[in-house]
Amino acid sequence: MKITGYRRPDGRLGIRNHVLILPCSLCAAETARFTAENVKGSIYLPNQGGCSLSKKDYEITMDTLSGIAANPNVYGTILIGNGCEVIQAADLEKEIRNKTSKPLECFIIREEGGSLKTVEKAAAAAEKMVKEAEKQKRVQADAAELILGTECGGSDPTSGLAANPVVGICGDSLTALGGTVILSETPEMIGAEHLLAKRCRTKELGDSLLAMISGFEESFRLVGENPRHGNPTPGNKAGGITTLEEKSLGCIHKAGTAPISQVVGYAKPITPKGLAVMDTPGQDIASIAGMAAAGAQAVVFTTGHGTPTGFGILPVIKITANSSTAKAMQDHIDFDCSDVLEKGLPIQDAGEELMKLLIEVCEGRETKAELLGFNDMSMARVCNFA
Repeated sequence: MKITGYRRPDGRLGIRNHVLILPCSLCAAETARFTAENVKGSIYLPNQGGCSLSKKDYEITMDTLSGIAANPNVYGTILIGNGCEVIQAADLEKEIRNKTSKPLECFIIREEGGSLKTVEKAAAAAEKMVKEAEKQKRVQADAAELILGTECGGSDPTSGLAANPVVGICGDSLTALGGTVILSETPEMIGAEHLLAKRCRTKELGDSLLAMISGFEESFRLVGENPRHGNPTPGNKAGGITTLEEKSLGCIHKAGTAPISQVVGYAKPITPKGLAVMDTPGQDIASIAGMAAAGAQAVVFTTGHGTPTGFGILPVIKITANSSTAKAMQDHIDFDCSDVLEKGLPIQDAGEELMKLLIEVCEGRETKAELLGFNDMSMARVCNFA
């Protein structure tokens, strides 16, 4: 199957062509936002982290920010730092350049003489980059180059019974074409890990997956907590999901039936084709950020109760199998598959329709979140304060 997209210097294919305004830390976030507001055609991605970081959180933040800048949906990046934060602009710039040779400019507020002068210079650089990006033409490519992230949030029983299986069918179609699908949300694999381990291509891979999930649980025990205290969420319970294990059995349907080819850490690059499992938190936006940093060009997001989530550099396709939610949240829902439960529509048929929508989005059709301009951003974090 053929699609079109933007070929990057590193050979990867983008389905969007964004100029990204990226702050190194929360102290540079407003300056970055002002810059983006002055440059039509640029995308600002919020960053409320970047400082007061433990060693592990430093690694996570660097992986995430550099991976997002390297994402093939980004034409080029304007990097803005304050000057004293833990994520130093020079270090992040180096990390980005290690991953990609795409256009990159860096500005440091303290060195430029304050925010106003920084905005003036950064906006001029961004305007130039936008003009260069506009010259890029779509080229024909194979759908096998797609990396599709999967996510669920605000789940109810319709998610596990229909919406997630529909995503699984779509994902199976993509992996059959040679593409890549990412299953995320480690806490929502608890109780179903034995089923996923059986699907791993090797015993070593299965052991790695089991260790990832047991390690997540252990991290809670070390601070006297239990992941089940906050998951399922109040909304999940109100919809009829009673336990984390029950939620997990529904969530893993997003992975379809393909064998698992890779188990990776948060925001780490995805290399093999096929189905990958990424160690992400259950928090939707942080999970999406990790997949974006890994190179996903799009995300399919199932929801029972509805969610407005979007992510600036990549399209988030919102799916529900709850007809009430489809009606109440029509500003946000891109794909209503409630006919699976209400009218007996075969899941296979709905999955094929979702695949068609995915291809349309790859070709430029905007999702509801893109039309609304949603650019949510959050990152995984191990420690609250360093």
